[in-house]
This record gives sequence, structure tokens and C-alpha cells, in this order.
Amino acid sequence: MSSALYALGRWAAQAKWFVLTIWLVLLALLATGALTLGKGANAPISIPGTEAQDAITSLSHTFPEVSGTSATIIVVAPTSGDLETDRYRDAVLDVAGDLEPLPGVSGVLTPFGTGEAAAANTEISPDGRALLMRVQVEGEMTGVADATVDGIAAATDDLRERLPADAEVAYGGEMFSAAVPGLSPTEAIGVVIAFVVLILTLGSLIAAGMPLLIAMIGVGVSIAGLFFVTAFVDLTSTTPMLALMLGLAVGIDYTLFIVSRHQEQLRAGLSVRESIARATATSGSAVVFAGLTVIIALVGLAVARIPFLTALGVAAAAAVAVAVLIAITLTPAVLSMAGIRILPRKHRPAAAVGDDGEGSGSEPIVPEQTRADRFFARWVRGATKRPVVTILAVLIALGVASIPALQLRLALPDATSLEVDDPARVTHELTGEHFGEGFNAPLLLTGSIISSTDPLGLMDDLKREVERVPGVADVPLATPNPGADTGIIQVIPEEGAHAASTTELVKELRSHHDEWEDAYGVSLAVTGFTAVGIDVSAQLMTALLPFGIFVVGLSLVLLAMVFRSVWVPIKATLGYLLSVGVAFGAVVAVFQWGWLSEILNVSSTGPVLSFMPIILMGVLFGLAMDYEVFLVARMREEYVHGGDAQRAIQRGFVGSAKVVTAAALIMIAVFAAFVPAGDPSIKVIALGLAVGVFVDAFIVRMTLVPAVLALLGERAWKMPRWLAKVLPSFDVEGEGLAREIAHADWPADRPDARVASERLTLRSRAGNVPARDLRVGEGETLVLDPRDPASFPLAQALSGRGRIVAGTLKVDGLLLPERASSLRARSAWADAATLRQALRDSPTLVVLDLRDAELAPLSPAAVADARSALAAWHVDRGRDSAPPILVVLGSQSVAELLLPDGNTAVSITAPHHERLDRTELEGAR
Repeated sequence: MSSALYALGRWAAQAKWFVLTIWLVLLALLATGALTLGKGANAPISIPGTEAQDAITSLSHTFPEVSGTSATIIVVAPTSGDLETDRYRDAVLDVAGDLEPLPGVSGVLTPFGTGEAAAANTEISPDGRALLMRVQVEGEMTGVADATVDGIAAATDDLRERLPADAEVAYGGEMFSAAVPGLSPTEAIGVVIAFVVLILTLGSLIAAGMPLLIAMIGVGVSIAGLFFVTAFVDLTSTTPMLALMLGLAVGIDYTLFIVSRHQEQLRAGLSVRESIARATATSGSAVVFAGLTVIIALVGLAVARIPFLTALGVAAAAAVAVAVLIAITLTPAVLSMAGIRILPRKHRPAAAVGDDGEGSGSEPIVPEQTRADRFFARWVRGATKRPVVTILAVLIALGVASIPALQLRLALPDATSLEVDDPARVTHELTGEHFGEGFNAPLLLTGSIISSTDPLGLMDDLKREVERVPGVADVPLATPNPGADTGIIQVIPEEGAHAASTTELVKELRSHHDEWEDAYGVSLAVTGFTAVGIDVSAQLMTALLPFGIFVVGLSLVLLAMVFRSVWVPIKATLGYLLSVGVAFGAVVAVFQWGWLSEILNVSSTGPVLSFMPIILMGVLFGLAMDYEVFLVARMREEYVHGGDAQRAIQRGFVGSAKVVTAAALIMIAVFAAFVPAGDPSIKVIALGLAVGVFVDAFIVRMTLVPAVLALLGERAWKMPRWLAKVLPSFDVEGEGLAREIAHADWPADRPDARVASERLTLRSRAGNVPARDLRVGEGETLVLDPRDPASFPLAQALSGRGRIVAGTLKVDGLLLPERASSLRARSAWADAATLRQALRDSPTLVVLDLRDAELAPLSPAAVADARSALAAWHVDRGRDSAPPILVVLGSQSVAELLLPDGNTAVSITAPHHERLDRTELEGAR
């Protein structure tokens, strides 16, 4: 991958204005689509297939009067008995009449209903001071027309004016229980802090502004794209806010890594454009890997099989994908525009650059040891001096900090999560005060009663059964629908929606299902807004275990691929679990226990957002892998390049800790900025991520990891051979690119060779096989004797299909095994019968397998056809590019019959490392 990114970075640097234009045009197109076609992200949180959700769907067809959503208006009089006066009665009935014509309103219930409405009257509170008006609205709460919302607010104001000044009137209910997330000035503080960190890290205003600018463009593309997609897909209101938060954080960090590497290389003497290409290849590889881990984890939310969660994960993953793409394309382009100005002024004179932006490089700048270098050197020495003590201290501290996570409780947000002065919250609290908390969490039992001959008597019998269930405070309503085919029973719990007793009540009611079905012939389902929330929370909690297994397994495999180690993935995964535990603990302490609630503007305490744990696990996994890769990769690089294990830890840590620290501080600043004034659904996720990133970066990766590696020593970098064979390799450090650059002009004795090898060892079925050195130029055909054990594995390697154990092999300018995939795409393997078909794709290299010709000689017609096909192939390929490469796996005599005129056969059948049997075949046949 590093080779492909190197080419991408060099191209983007050359086509800088084109790349910038493409991104700006894409942003403009998506923004236009979002403004003209987007429907907004306001889908409800639901889980199709649960009992509560299925029952609500059924009610929308059989009993529309009680399906959909509802609003509540509460009136509180100063003294008991006032509500019975004509002034209150007339005002309530007049306002009810104003509400009925509103769009989507299917009914308005008051304590003063008459006739048919009297059967479903709302109540006056036991203390006689409060009454409720219920406005039933068709559809889901997020789909209610603005005219209806505004009409209910206006009617409430009108009612307040009609009543005495000391009466309280407020509106709320299910329709208003959740606020639509929005941005506030507080989020900008996170961006300002990020900018300050970038200035301190990169030392230049231009360099500091670049990650912010690029991240902003990426976020703009992501958010515009999401709102454009709402024209076709329903998204919850949390989705764009989460995408914004993640896209901004990772977008800044990913660009920072590339810019920082570019600055380092410019100081080392590289020219601007070459440095851009190498920074994109090296740090860009790590960015791609880190981004992929975040994307896979977020898409992995689909394992929960919850549609809204899957959509949320995919949308957030798309924002991360855009951040990766813009980092590896627009960053090189903008770096090229900045040129040498990306460096601080004091470093620019030593790095002169030409007018074309290419530059000729400069004398390397010997970096002075900075205060930061000395600080991080002391840090790592302290962490590794007594590794056992460090490990135990970290484990004990993080273990204690994780204890609150054991009390984690989940629920969907209700009006208690809103601001204290929000009308919906005022209504919620007044209702709980005068009617009891259960009135804010009504449940519905519904079922088909079409077989009953006495529907009213049946509903009365069921009402008495329900009243005997523990935890039921009241059953104010039990009635059939007008068609007498569906019945509903409204149940008021003793406590609110978030109380454990209400969850137990739902379970208890469902446990009587079979009993009541046998006794009355009715299959009752428990539903309602409260029951839906309980079902959603239960299913999300159940999904945590499979998702956790998925994430942990993915972590082990990915890190084993990158670091070719067993211990590094294990300790990285355990560290991630510790970070998650502490993040959960912090969320419980703040949002359930109320610690620091005033400072963090937490308006109420109670169960936390149902999908917070699974979202936090997925996002934090990707970010943890970021820090693991950027920190440990540098240590491994030092170790691979000859340093002993202990020295590699210290040198690698000092070389990468500054950038990792900056990246972590930026992440923490961006996430923390969403906490004080953020939406309740976002702030709990933001706090968990801010704490998780802090713990993972500074305590786990920068303290625990060096101590564990110091304790393991050389064993940290070992992997069993059998496992190394099974796992593919993922080069995030750019080692392959470094080899390619080092071999750019190789071989020195024949730079124009189309095929060259040196000290090559190949893997065959019988084991490792050494191969003789090769030099094959234009117009030469390599002939491999099948009797030589190295011939077949060499033919495989030459076509990008064989395994190279050691040595150097270069084919058509591609260094192997780094560019094996590119070579496979350019090569073909054929015998005499399939040769003409294989040549139709005009490959650069063909391996002609003639081993069967030893036993069944080719007919003259077959020879003529193969020779004609090869001659045409040489002519076609030679017109626009270098002549093709032909490798014959067969005897010299058979090869000579097939080669076109002007080709030279090069054989390596002799025991010496020299080219033999050069037979000129011009017109010989």
C-alpha cells in the first residue's frame, strides 16, 4: 500500500489545484443536494421485531386513536377545588376546541369530556390542584407537522392568559421528550484549543491552520452528504452530530500525522515534492490502517441487528472514510501549495526550493533536543525503570476507576434530560409531583378481541386482572376500539420510566401472557413509549457481548498483522478494555451519580443513553488502535533497524510521543467541547470518548505499553512461524517503500534490466530453494529448465504469485514482494493451447508453461500458432511502451522454436551465476 500512496501523494502534489477543485466541487454538489432534497435527520429510535414496536405498528391500523404520539398540557391551580370552577372549565374546553383542527390531531382528552369522550377522560390529580389535557397526534413524534407543534405551544400560551396569574400551565409529553441536537458556541472552544495545540506542535501558523482547514472541508462533505442521503434513508437526529464530532477529531489528527512527518523529512534534507510523497506513503499508510479500524468497528455495529444503530454506525464510518480520503489526497495538494513555508521560519533558509516546487533538497538540519524531547525521555525512563511496579500501579488505578461501570444502567432519553426550564421538562416534573411519576410512563396492553361476544365485559375482566399485578398504580382506561375488534388497557406504573420497578413491571405483565390467553382467549402485548424504550435498552445491552467479542477479535488480528507479534496485540487489546472500563465508569459517576454535574451542566441524573456503550466501544477501539500504531510502530521500526529492545522503546517513544500527545489533546478538546452545552444524547458519548481517549493515550499507550514491552524484552517482537505464514502482512511503517526507494537505480551493473535478482531464496513445496542471480534485458527471453528445483517457484515469483523468503527481485521496475499485486495484474500464465487467449489482455509479462511439451511434443501447427501470437504480442506492446517480458518454463530447444525473430534466449541451467546459451534466432527458422 505504501507504494500506491507514494504515487498518490506525488500525483496530488503535482495536480494540487485540480485536487482542491474536485473536493470543493464535491462539497458544493452535496450541499446543494442536502438543501434541496434532504428531509432532515429526525427518524425515531425504534427496533422492528420487538413486542412493543410490533404492537404499536398494529395499533396504527386497528386503533389509530391511541397510536402515533401524544402531547400533554398540564394546568396547576394554586388551591384545591379551583379546577372545578367555570373559569378553568371553560378555558380548558375552549382550548381543546382550538387544538382539534390542528393537522394530524386525532383527539383531545380533558377531565370535562362528555358523551363518548367521557369514557377516556383524563384525570384531576388526587390533591385536586392539577389536571391533564392529552392531545393525540397521528404518526411518529419526529414526523409531526410544525404547524401542530406551534399550535400546541400557542394554545398553551392562550390557556395561560385565560387563567389566573398564579396558575401554572405547561406543555410537554412524548412529542416533546427529546430535543433536536444543535451546535453551540462551546463546540468552537474545542477547535480553538486544537489550533493552539497544533501551533505548539508544528511551530508554524500555516502548518497549524492546515489540519483545521482540511478537517473542516472533510466535515462539510460528510455532513452535507448525510443530509443529502436523508432524501432516501431515515436517520436519527444523533447521527449527524456524531459524524460531525468524529469527522472533526480524526480529520485533524490524520492530517497532523502527515504534516508532522513532512516537516521532519524537510529538515532531514528532502525536497518538498519527494517529502510529500514519502509522508503520504509512510504516515498515510498508518492513517489508512487507523481509519480502517475505526470504519470496521463502526460498521461492525451491524452485528447488533438494530436498524437505527446500523445506520448510525455506517454514517459515522462514512465520515471517517472521508477524513481518510481527504487526508491522503488534499493534504499533499495543500502541502505542495505551502511549499517550504510549512516549516517554521528559522528552518526555512536551510531548505531552499526551486520555482517548480520540486526543490533540490538541502543539507539536513541537525535537530536540537527540545524541552519536549527531554520531558518524554524522562517519562519513558520512569515508566520502564521498574516495569512491574508501573504495570501494577496502572492496573490497580484503572481497575478502581472502572468499578462504577458495574452499576451502568441504560434507557432512552426522556424529558428529564432536557434543560431545567424547558416546557417539556416542567410538564414532566409537575405531572410527577401531582399525579405520581408513573403518569409520565404509561404502558399499554393491547390485543385482538374479535372473537369476544361481550367486548366491554371482557375489557372489565382484564382490567381487574391487571390491577392485581404488583407495581401497577392505576388502570385508568380499558376499552375496545369502535370496531370492537381490538382492546387496549392503559397501565400507570408506581414509578417513572427509568425506575427498575417499571422494567420489572413490564416483565411481570408479559409473564401473564399465557395465563390470560388461556383464561380469556386474548393475546395481550405490552407496548407504549415506555415499553419501547425498555425493549430498545434491553436489546442494546444484549448486543454488547457479541460486539465486544467482534471488536476484541478484530483488534488481535489487525495488530498481529501489523506488528508480527503475539504479545503486542494481547497487551494492546487488554489496554483497550481498561480504557473502555474507565470511560464507562466516568459516565456512570457523572450522569448517574451526579459527580461534577454542575460543572459539566448535567441537568439530571439517571440511566444513560441506551446506545452509548456500543457506540463508545466502537469509536474508542479505532482511536486506541491509532495511538497503538503510531507509538508502537516507531518502537518496532527502531528495533527492526538494529536497536536492542530496551533502546528501541526509548528512542521510538521519544520520536513519536510528541505527535501522539498532540493528537490525543486535540481529540480530547474536540470531544470535551460537546459536553457542557451539548445535546443530552451527544454529551454522554462525548464525555465517555474524552475520558477514554485521555486514559488510552496517556495512561495505557504512553505508560502501560512501554512498561509491558520493557518487561517482555525481545519476546515482545516474536511470532510463531506457523502464525506468521497464516496472517497477511500490513506495512504501516513504509518499510516496503524504503526498500523500493533504496533499489530505485538497482542493479547498478545493469540499470536497464527488465528482470534482475540477487541472492534470492524462494519457497517451494519441498522447502526453501536458492535461485541464481538474474539479469534479463530488453529483447531477451528467460528460459527456465523444469529439471531445476528453483525453476517453478522462480516462475511463480516472476509473475507475482510466488513467495520470496530472502533476497532481491525486480521485474519491470517493480520490487518484489512489495509490488507483487501490481505485477500479478500485469502478468499472465499460459500453456501453448491457452497462449493466444491469455495475450488478449495485453499483459506486460507472460509465463509460458511448456513442461508438458517434454512428454507430448507440440505439433507444427501449434508451434506456428504460438510463434505468431508471441510475435504479434511483441509488436503490439512495443508500440506504446517497453517490449514485453517472456519467461519460458521448458526446455531450451522447445523455447527456440517459439521465440519471435530478434529475441534472445537467456538460460540459467548452468551451475555458475552467469548468462549462458545466447542464441540469435533472427530468421533461423
